[in-house]
Amino acid sequence: MKQKHTDTNSSLHARRTAAVPRGLASSLAVFAERAENAELWDVEGRRYIDFASGIAVLNTGHLHPKVKAAVAAQLERFTHACFQVTPYANYIELAERLNALVPGATPKKTIFLSTGAEAVENAVKIARAHTKRAAVIAFSGAFHGRTIACMSLTGKVMPYKASFGPTLAEVYHVPFPVTFHGVTPEHSLAALEMLFRASVDPARVAAIIIEPVQGEGGFYIAPPEFLRKLRALCDQHGIVLILDEIQTGFGRTGRTFAHEHAGIEADLITVAKSLAGGVPLSAVVGKAAIMDAPAPGGLGGTYAGSPLGCAAGLAVLDVLEHEELNARATRLGALMTARLEQIRARLPCVGDVRGLGMMIALELVKNRRADQPDAELAKAVVQAAGRRGLLLLSCGVYGNVIRLLAPLTIPERQLQEGLDLLEQSLAEASEAQRPSAVA
Repeated sequence: MKQKHTDTNSSLHARRTAAVPRGLASSLAVFAERAENAELWDVEGRRYIDFASGIAVLNTGHLHPKVKAAVAAQLERFTHACFQVTPYANYIELAERLNALVPGATPKKTIFLSTGAEAVENAVKIARAHTKRAAVIAFSGAFHGRTIACMSLTGKVMPYKASFGPTLAEVYHVPFPVTFHGVTPEHSLAALEMLFRASVDPARVAAIIIEPVQGEGGFYIAPPEFLRKLRALCDQHGIVLILDEIQTGFGRTGRTFAHEHAGIEADLITVAKSLAGGVPLSAVVGKAAIMDAPAPGGLGGTYAGSPLGCAAGLAVLDVLEHEELNARATRLGALMTARLEQIRARLPCVGDVRGLGMMIALELVKNRRADQPDAELAKAVVQAAGRRGLLLLSCGVYGNVIRLLAPLTIPERQLQEGLDLLEQSLAEASEAQRPSAVA
């Protein structure tokens, strides 16, 4: 018999306000009850199309049968042992598969962790151990996590750095190439050169970290040629190139990893989110000689690489391959982009449509002007979509970008339904912003 619930969204929101600190924000006051693939139902029984995927975690959808079965099977064996105490086989198997999947001929090794922030922190530790240097370079608009070290790398002050005190020493930022805002790859490379001349000797730089497509920063795509030049620059100065694939990985951009579009080999990559289909798991994968730099005991974590997460991760890789999700992301991404370009032609509030695969964004502006970001409209669109039964996320340094992260497994009819709801929400929110016609 189905359990009867007395909780409502409003009653749970009241309890949440009383029990949970305000620093943990939520996009909507909607409380999940159950979900399947690209659909979610709240505690009041209302259905939503999910274009958020728990912030890019559910490339294989909610409760994919193969992921669910793999976790259930592992639950029958053991839930925790701690790899540093009594290691287990599925950790090794998943490491072997990731080592083979990550681009490049150089032998690879993998360490598993629990969160994306942990992966970034450990990548920086590994790079420092390998180079015996301290400085790290990141990019404006970047998002690498909320810990002290990770927020230091993150290129956005509000809400990630404000009021949290001193950040990690020897972290430098340069502009990320954003053509829509007039920042070319040449501008970014020139800023790096000036940084080396004015602020930090490249011989003191341990690593450069970059997202191939910025996530929280606004879904701006690093041009392939820019990434190739960055690779050459790191080689020139002995700097470790870290590619943050936490949001872009596992088919989201139409390739298993987004930097495949540029044809380069990273020194280290960080992955998390969709690696394990909703079970907490992250990893650093990198060149074996670099990964072996820390001494025994220098890396690890009590829950790092949990057996449940590794079981789920193996199932995710099976689904990615057998259901050909890279090709599906490319095909559905093209369909989405074509539809969104039609919307952009009709609605002047949509300044730009961009993306790779099914990692797609709309940048909302006033009067089609890139220098007039419209964050209030983005907030209104997210709320309007929620009322219509569509889950959306906003992002961007100015908070004016709507990002679309539907599961790669979404049925095409549901994808079209979600795009219909998005268009209606954009029209509703932009109409509400128009000045009153009252004389």
